[in-house]
Amino acid sequence: MEARDHELKKELAATLQARGELGPEYESALVDSFLEKVEQRLDSTMDRRVRRHLAEQQVTAARGPGAARPPSAAGVGTAGAAAAGFGERFGFAVVSLVLAVPLSAIGVVNAGIEGLVVAWLGLVGVNAVHAAHSGGLFRQRERERRRAVPEWQE
Repeated sequence: MEARDHELKKELAATLQARGELGPEYESALVDSFLEKVEQRLDSTMDRRVRRHLAEQQVTAARGPGAARPPSAAGVGTAGAAAAGFGERFGFAVVSLVLAVPLSAIGVVNAGIEGLVVAWLGLVGVNAVHAAHSGGLFRQRERERRRAVPEWQE
């Protein structure tokens, strides 16, 4: 970007030099010419940004409605976000199974079969809530809400 700024400074210096040589009667034509060059520079910058934005939207659309949207501030790509989600769910499942053994034993010793049923209902409930929050129901609703509102309106 600095090279483009340097070019613009050179154009301004050339315009000012031409004004000094040609006199004030050519001032408006020189200013118009310089402003036209600035406008062209701005147009090319905006075109590039719009093309980049459209390309990002096409990539997002090509991934499909089920694809996770990359986090904007975290700097993590979609593959990293998907891997982190899987790792979190897998870890939670392993911890649940490890805790299921002592909880089942405690439930059976203290309350018999009813204690075992209560322990397992608790485990199933905790896992269902975690599944709903980590990638199921709530994320699906968020994706639908984001799809309904274009990104430029957010």
